[in-house]
Amino acid sequence: MTKYTDQGKQDTRSGYGAGMTELGRTNPNVVALCADLIGSLKIDTFIKENPERFFQVGIAEANMMGIAAGLTIGGKIPFASTFANFATGRVYDQIRQSIAYSDKNVKICASHAGLTLGEDGATHQILEDIGLMKMLPGMTVINPCDYNQTKAATIAIAEHHGPVYLRFGRPKVANFTPVDQKFEIGKALMLNEGTDVTILATGHLVWQSLLAAEALENQGISAEVINIHTIKPLDDKAILDSVKKTGCVVTAEEHNYLGGLGESVARVLATHHPTPQEFVATKDTFGESGTPDQLMEKYGLNNKAIEAAVLKVLKRK
Repeated sequence: MTKYTDQGKQDTRSGYGAGMTELGRTNPNVVALCADLIGSLKIDTFIKENPERFFQVGIAEANMMGIAAGLTIGGKIPFASTFANFATGRVYDQIRQSIAYSDKNVKICASHAGLTLGEDGATHQILEDIGLMKMLPGMTVINPCDYNQTKAATIAIAEHHGPVYLRFGRPKVANFTPVDQKFEIGKALMLNEGTDVTILATGHLVWQSLLAAEALENQGISAEVINIHTIKPLDDKAILDSVKKTGCVVTAEEHNYLGGLGESVARVLATHHPTPQEFVATKDTFGESGTPDQLMEKYGLNNKAIEAAVLKVLKRK
């Protein structure tokens, strides 16, 4: 059914590293900051090729955000990277005051987000970061789905003026988007056209949604799958055009259902076109230690959960 195939599993954090390598070669204003996690963020090549454009801040994430904000005053484009939990929750005050309120051109690049962080457990598996960041005025929030799209997004945000939160992950997942696909901030991508239900997915749940759509097609159900890689600004038109055709929607995200993509979509629908909606997301809970697959199964964040949500929402049409 799907025209997309897994080109070979890769981690999205390596897509970020590849994007930084390219930016190091093409944009002299890009600088990198890291909080003692060079290997985890895959920015070794950028540092090797541009040692004078890298700042190792150490385990001092609040300082990193302040330094990044200051670097913008001199025309630099700082990419401040660490684990998602430390890039948002630990430094929220600094981001709010020094970056968002001050409209500084800082790119906050966050790896190891969500349950797929796996064995590190609940303290590191942040599931509220999208909500935290999307509520900040002027903050752009991007959650790409695979290696190729993460690389493209990393390159694209360097050209965007203003604060950006870029979220990506640790595990190796399906890499299925075209290697040369242009990344447009705020522009959703139609992956599979359908007529019975809309599936709006972000991040690691995009591939799972395509798998669910394939299974649904075998049951005679036509599912439209849209990749919402930019959660803020949201592509309202793409969402409304789709749900006006299908009449119901499922949102799928590796995040708490409070404050995430699903709630942003619900706002659009409530304002413009009330539509039955089901949420595939964590249900106001912390995670726990386990393999990514075990956790996604237990917390209902996989293709089977999406398929079940579709069958449920179809009954509400």
